[in-house]
Amino acid sequence: MLELAGIIILGILAQWVAWKFKIPAILPLILIGLLVGPIAAQFLSEDGTKWIEPIWNGEKGLFPGDALYYFVSLAISIILFEGGLTLKRSEIKNVGPVITKLITLGSAVTFFGAGIVAHFIFNLSWDLSFLFSGLIIVTGPTVITPILRNIPLKKDISTVLKWEGILIDPIGALVAVLVFEFISVGGDSGFTKTALIEFGKIVLFGTTFGFTFAHALAFIINKKLVPHYLLNVVSLSTVLLVFVESEIFAHESGLLAVVVMGMVLGNSKLDNLKELLYFKESLSVLLISILFILLAANINIEDLELLYTWKTATLFAIVVFVIRPLAVFLSTRGSKLNLNEKLFISWVGPRGIVAAGIASLFGSKLLKQGVEGAEYITPLVFMIVLGTVLLNATTARFFAKIVGVFLKKSEGILIVGASKVSRLLGHYLLTNGRHVVLIDSNERNIEKAKELGLEAISTNIYSDTLMDNIELSDVGYIMALTGNPDINKYAINKFSKQFGENGAYRLVTTKEMLDDTNNPKEGLFSHKDDYSTLLELTREYPSIQEVDLEDKTHYDELIKISNNDPDIIPLFVKDNEGEFHIISSYNLEFENIEAGYQLVYLGKPFDVEEVPTAEVVNTSKDD
Repeated sequence: MLELAGIIILGILAQWVAWKFKIPAILPLILIGLLVGPIAAQFLSEDGTKWIEPIWNGEKGLFPGDALYYFVSLAISIILFEGGLTLKRSEIKNVGPVITKLITLGSAVTFFGAGIVAHFIFNLSWDLSFLFSGLIIVTGPTVITPILRNIPLKKDISTVLKWEGILIDPIGALVAVLVFEFISVGGDSGFTKTALIEFGKIVLFGTTFGFTFAHALAFIINKKLVPHYLLNVVSLSTVLLVFVESEIFAHESGLLAVVVMGMVLGNSKLDNLKELLYFKESLSVLLISILFILLAANINIEDLELLYTWKTATLFAIVVFVIRPLAVFLSTRGSKLNLNEKLFISWVGPRGIVAAGIASLFGSKLLKQGVEGAEYITPLVFMIVLGTVLLNATTARFFAKIVGVFLKKSEGILIVGASKVSRLLGHYLLTNGRHVVLIDSNERNIEKAKELGLEAISTNIYSDTLMDNIELSDVGYIMALTGNPDINKYAINKFSKQFGENGAYRLVTTKEMLDDTNNPKEGLFSHKDDYSTLLELTREYPSIQEVDLEDKTHYDELIKISNNDPDIIPLFVKDNEGEFHIISSYNLEFENIEAGYQLVYLGKPFDVEEVPTAEVVNTSKDD
């Protein structure tokens, strides 16, 4: 009981440490597992026993006999199902040729390259060599995201790395599962006709069970045949049922079945897909926390000693510094990415949780089958996982600066709310070369924003998912433009540190607008205008105007006119270099206004008789 409780406590502690220090969770999890396992047995225990012993003398410990393999199998099936849920056909089509090539051509280069290298360096059989290479194909968002979260990068680079990790997770797992199943059915007879038939049965039953049960579960959920409070547990039990039933009909087909099931469900019209995904993510965090401490603790010191050789360093160096760059450069050939961007993507390729988990499961099963060389699979994959995570976690920021992809100033703009006002402002900024992202929980607003070519994310402002979006690493401004003052204040308080390093602003409230003594420093645009007046003016004048400025006196005169005219709201000052300076309700003063600067505003054109030098340009419309 003490050991089991300790694993859960240590696992959640490792997850917290990873969140606190912005590192991949797999790093503290495996290190803790090694500490309480082989390291404790070798250096910290007087009698040479592990502090946590998953299997002891074959039949004792937390998981005696085959219990550990069963637990790992079920846990991996749930994790892979959750990974399959994230794989969308539309995303594969739209992520661009670079990412498509990375998960196809790049995976093939890694698979064959690492397999050949492992075979000749460690003298492994070809089947084990390719099992190893299949396992290290995957990177994974859980390791990429913490590493890149606080590195300001161009959106193109973040997008490539993010979607490669998301899409290659289930694909890499599928490749590893198929290779393992091919090895398992081969046995001593090698890859005979019988082995091929058995392999075909695995593929047939795995895909059939996954496809059939996915549609059955989607039908049950959409027809509301299950009450809402049972939705998540029914889905979980269905995943376990599919895994077990598929295994009964064709041994080793369960993992394939759950990956297929997740992929089909993720691409179906499921009413509660988001809720299901959130539940599976939470469950995956708990399972991963337990799983990797157990797996690392189950490694023996003899397994680690296998790695204490120049062969290990050679294999690691070739995989990281030769095969990964080769895969990236071949996949990005002919793309718009420059040499430095390709170098950075080549450098960042940490292997993830799926690789380590499946490696431990397959390695243990092959050892039980007496496959020669199987003892190398788990420690070699763990070495690649830990080595790449440590390398990238400690050097990614520094390397980004060396190759010149580190953005010195984050110029992207996050707009909270996707109403007509936000869409109008976002479209104007986008057409002027700024990276703009709109977020809203209203699907209709999001769709309208996307129709204008804007990047828009459907999310709940109270969710933490936005914090993990590495594609927003170049965002340095935040503007809260919703009609709810509480949401605006919450957005500023929550996201200003991560997304508002250059400025975090919100609309003034109606109460603040009516009180001249209450003008917040983060107030946006004008103290005389709240969301209602902005929305009303947008409906009447659905365009953004620009007026050329001569000097500071000219600017001050225009501001004075706007203060007395409810149909004009100043928004930005645009300088000679095209940079935008957000106007704050707290301080309308700009010291350096030169000829060539422009005042950007919403509303009717300035009266040229009042301001003779004003030349108004109508720049954008939101239909």
